[in-house]
Amino acid sequence: MAESASVPRARDVSLPTATPDPYTPAPVRRRPYWQTLLTVVVLVAAACLAGRHWSVLATGAHRLAVADPGWLLAGAAAVAVTWPCSALAQQGAVPRMLPRRRLVAAQFAASAANHVLPAGLGAGLVNLRFLMRCGLTAARSATALAVKATAGGAVRGALTAVLVLACPGVLRLPHVPAGCLAAALGVAGLAALLARRLRPPWRRTLATLLADVRAIHARPIRAAALWGGSLAFAVLHAGVLIAVTQAVGLTLPPAGVALVYLAASGAAALLPTPGGIGSLDAALAFGLTAAGAPGAAAASAVLGYRLLTVWLPLVPGLLVLVVLIRRKAL
Repeated sequence: MAESASVPRARDVSLPTATPDPYTPAPVRRRPYWQTLLTVVVLVAAACLAGRHWSVLATGAHRLAVADPGWLLAGAAAVAVTWPCSALAQQGAVPRMLPRRRLVAAQFAASAANHVLPAGLGAGLVNLRFLMRCGLTAARSATALAVKATAGGAVRGALTAVLVLACPGVLRLPHVPAGCLAAALGVAGLAALLARRLRPPWRRTLATLLADVRAIHARPIRAAALWGGSLAFAVLHAGVLIAVTQAVGLTLPPAGVALVYLAASGAAALLPTPGGIGSLDAALAFGLTAAGAPGAAAASAVLGYRLLTVWLPLVPGLLVLVVLIRRKAL
């Protein structure tokens, strides 16, 4: 009996599947807990100060209720123009053309989001998403935001220097204890050490930023939009505070009020509170009283400035933000 030739059957060979290593920790997404903690501390401190000086705040609110409506309308008009100026500066920081209406709407929505999230995070996220929806990469969008922020900081610094020379004696720095100075120097030293460890990424980011700045300034129209929009934005916000001080009857010179605003906004930027709530209020009140305003009048001016720049546009800005998200513009 002949043996039948056995044909070897092909074996089913499957590639080994990668199994997760139980000893490898899963990546943990870091959250800025220190920003949240500092925000809570500042807000609690602001609430304590408000409770301590509640009579002054109540008098200031009553004084604001009987303020000159014409000056308040002028301040509201200045606030309305700040969003097109912000859009102009953002357009100047981007080499390509952006849709104008959506750009202005994005700035309006970003200002509302900035009053909800700390340290300008809301405005940055809204503008970042808008630029990416317009076709820019994430890196180019972040660079455009950095260019706009750098131009805004440079404009504010130049305006502050000019007004300090024009209005000597308006700014009176408080006495800072030696322990606070030592702590600030220690934090600065620690930041310098961390910057040295992160030098290669920072070099690449700085190189990209400088390349975009050169590309923007190679086109005079873009450079004019960037610097002109940044200058108009800062001047208009100072004009809002000037209008409110005139409405409540403060007899401070407009240049001095503008200097107080620039110095207070620069100091409040160091504390990551939503929209500078608490930090900017305290800095403005301190600056106005140091410039010679009574406590109740300074409180009414700060309340009026906050009413025009934060509370009245907040709900419409959030509604515009929701519309932009639903239309996938963000």
